[in-house]
Amino acid sequence: MGHPFPIREIARQAGLSEATVDRVLNERGGVRASTAHEVHRAIADLDRQRTQVRLVGRTFMVDIVIQAPDRFTTAVRAALEAELPSLHPAVLRSRFHFRETAPVGELARILDRIARRGSQGVILKAPDVPEITAAVGRLTAGGVPVVTLVTDLPASGRLAYVGIDNRAAGATAAYLMGQWLGDRPGNVLTSLSSGFFRNEEEREMGFRSAMRARHPGRVLVELTEGQGLDATQYDLVRAALERDPEIRAVYSIGGGNIATLRAFEDLGRACAVFVAHDLDHDNTRLLREHRLSAVLHHDLRQDMREACHLVMRAHGALPPAGPTLPSAIQVVTPYNMPTASAG
Repeated sequence: MGHPFPIREIARQAGLSEATVDRVLNERGGVRASTAHEVHRAIADLDRQRTQVRLVGRTFMVDIVIQAPDRFTTAVRAALEAELPSLHPAVLRSRFHFRETAPVGELARILDRIARRGSQGVILKAPDVPEITAAVGRLTAGGVPVVTLVTDLPASGRLAYVGIDNRAAGATAAYLMGQWLGDRPGNVLTSLSSGFFRNEEEREMGFRSAMRARHPGRVLVELTEGQGLDATQYDLVRAALERDPEIRAVYSIGGGNIATLRAFEDLGRACAVFVAHDLDHDNTRLLREHRLSAVLHHDLRQDMREACHLVMRAHGALPPAGPTLPSAIQVVTPYNMPTASAG
């Protein structure tokens, strides 16, 4: 395949040896299909990033490690690459390590490989469990700054957290839910992708606390471990609806909203209020179709820009700044969708 990149640059982007890259490019065999895919993906990443940055100044290689559904990782990649031109005086190159689902051990091994190979920084979205905390500790001990994105690992020694105040987001969802349900009867389904992501736990705590204070008679039905994936989410939601005929509303903390709505529809049930998070591709379409009541959104481009600035400051490429503040929580309805999402 034709491309303008030296084997050394492709190998660095892919995190592989130059010999392996050379073997793939010259189709000499003896390489796993997954490894060949990593090489071709690295070339595609380099080609895409080349058009968005000037190759001058100080260069940083940053690893983006995320466990999340594809709709979120696609949004992260787009947000980062849209921000590349704003990151001078440094030039930023990125390696992506995305998993929809993964055993904790696999994520820890990815972080340990990055520690051995070397990196100027890691931007991380991962479960808050001891294995990940330990792996982050090994990275930071080796001089690699780690910034947590969207969900925090406060005991890990990470450099900073970038994202919203998740308790405040949950309380905001409770306020909206209470306003829109009013005195109508009905239970509320709260849906998490996993109990191991701190951001989801904090959103649920904020929601539950505010609902208990303002609407103590409202029954909340918790659903978890759908992983934000439609196939898993559908079965869980349908089973919950069949068990509880009083569920009338949803606070979706962890995603899988197309599947959640399909479960309501297949059972002939109406969802009176549906509050979700993030203007990803799915939620943008659902909001435009008035199938969601509101989406709690934050500027992912701003988050990625701040995460990259934190990495640069850790290496002295930018002057020091004050503490990182939480991202603004935006309440988006079908009538105030951002221009980029409304088209």
